[in-house]
Amino acid sequence: MKPFRFGINARDAGSRAEWQDKARRVEGLGYSALMVPDHLAAMLAPIPAAVSAAAATKSLRVGTNVLNNDFRHPVLVAREAATADLLSDGRFELGLGAGHMRSENDQAGLPFERGGVRLERLAEAVAIIKGLLGGAEVTFVGQHYRVTGHTIPPGPVQRPHPPIIIGAMARVSSRSPRRRPTSSPSRASPSRGAARSRTFPRGGWGPRTSACGSCEKPPVRESKSSS
Repeated sequence: MKPFRFGINARDAGSRAEWQDKARRVEGLGYSALMVPDHLAAMLAPIPAAVSAAAATKSLRVGTNVLNNDFRHPVLVAREAATADLLSDGRFELGLGAGHMRSENDQAGLPFERGGVRLERLAEAVAIIKGLLGGAEVTFVGQHYRVTGHTIPPGPVQRPHPPIIIGAMARVSSRSPRRRPTSSPSRASPSRGAARSRTFPRGGWGPRTSACGSCEKPPVRESKSSS
């Protein structure tokens, strides 16, 4: 059995010095990871904050807990995650979720659709992101996203990709996307990281679940794996 790791959520600071001091303190206390939540509130933007925390520490892993999938296109998420992993020397962890606060979607002018639709969209996003981070040239045609022949050099340090953590607040079930992504056979095959859709287990999220809650509580997550 792989050992459990303990991480803490951090969300705000008044300056770069204050934020990086906080990151060094988290590392000094023995935490494995500093994760940053993603809300339209008075807090730091998650990916720049994670990169800044990595710059101030030696071994602390950094990441997002969790990005609201509705706020960003998965191609852009993959590019940001790859760069964050490169700049952190392979210490970045990507947390993704379907979103749960209608008020934030209202503020951003985004529709807040029923949970099953948001989860289906998240499933498509994860397939695209994993393919891109894995080095594939991704072409994807789904219910919610279309991607044509895209790659993201430079890629991440961690292989096959940085750890991807799915955040959930409750047991839910969702059908998998109706269409599956494809990759150019000349550039990537499924064994080399081509994007593939994956069905979320009925009645739950599977072994990599990370409960976000109100995003105030320190996350307790399973050790990372390459899948």
